[in-house]
Amino acid sequence: MRTHADLTSPIETGPAISPLKPGLTMGSLEAAGQWTLIWHKFVRNKLAVASGILIVIFFLIGLFAEFLAPGLPGTSRPQYTYAPPQTIGLFIEDAAGNRTFQPHVKGYSIEIDPVALRRTFVVDDEAIVPIAFFVGGASYRMWGLFEMDLHLIGPVNPSDPMYLLGTDRLGRDLLSRLIYGTRVSMSIGLIGVIFSLCLGVTLGSLAGFYGGWVDSAVQRTIEVISSMPTIPLWLGLAAAIPLAWSPLQVYFVITLIVSLFGWTGLAREVRGRFYALRGEDFVTAARLDGSSERRLIFCHILPSLTSHILAVVTLAVPTMIVAETALSFLGIGLKAPVVSWGVLLQEAQNVRTIATAPWLLAWPAGAVIVVVLAYNFLGDGMRDAADPYES
Repeated sequence: MRTHADLTSPIETGPAISPLKPGLTMGSLEAAGQWTLIWHKFVRNKLAVASGILIVIFFLIGLFAEFLAPGLPGTSRPQYTYAPPQTIGLFIEDAAGNRTFQPHVKGYSIEIDPVALRRTFVVDDEAIVPIAFFVGGASYRMWGLFEMDLHLIGPVNPSDPMYLLGTDRLGRDLLSRLIYGTRVSMSIGLIGVIFSLCLGVTLGSLAGFYGGWVDSAVQRTIEVISSMPTIPLWLGLAAAIPLAWSPLQVYFVITLIVSLFGWTGLAREVRGRFYALRGEDFVTAARLDGSSERRLIFCHILPSLTSHILAVVTLAVPTMIVAETALSFLGIGLKAPVVSWGVLLQEAQNVRTIATAPWLLAWPAGAVIVVVLAYNFLGDGMRDAADPYES
């Protein structure tokens, strides 16, 4: 039987649970560091987490492109020009109606258009092409280190046609070219952002920390670059690339050209944050303690901007990818034999090609759209999580 004291005493409850993550108490939340708070707020954004996983998948596709691609990107089979995409089937039915599990695609038959008198390919339901995982095929050098001929998926008989995304005007497998293009397009965005990060953080930090003529010089440079029309400038810079250069040299030059326009926004972001933080108490205390200017910048102010810089950089990567795609699509960026999403889109530059083979536009453009949206969602989630104290 409860007494009056029991009725008037406060009700004992368990530790308060934070809505950020099951099992995280309010006490541990208050004692958590900034990166822990950022992480727990970021994982609450399911769209940002899913976008991050999708981006990691694209990078893995680019990393293991040789193994994942059913064939080599430059292998052409003119007898299958503009062959339509095939669909994977799982069961084969014999004449008696018995179904057997056998992954396969259906072959092609040729039809003549009576109006245009043009040869076209149609999927033949009677022609069965068995496919399997981990099959032998065209040999390649994995990461340029060792010889291999194992592919994740392919026809059991390497001479049989298997074009899951169709072919182009030379009879080249679009799926293989799209996978190889993932490596170039994803890496060029990442490398371009690294160059932009170095320029933007360095110049933005100097402008925000010192102010005065340093700030004026950096701001005027940013204004001049921002006022330039990008397409004519890209045309001029790309036209200056010697034709005798190797594809690798052209790749790095195009990366530098794209990076020239990517650092201005980050520099202004860093400059503004430096202006806001250089008068804070912890900076003043470090200065009075005898810290050098370099230590103030790199050990006190810049670490406090890390989460914000990561968010801005994440939002800058899709800009680099779109810039490379636009340059290559216009014919002033990467060129064959280099394969990128922009180079693949060159195949769909006229209405006749799109009408004949719409997959040449749909798949490369779809890959660009998916990656750009994923980066934007991830960047928005990181930007929101960069300030974990806001609701």
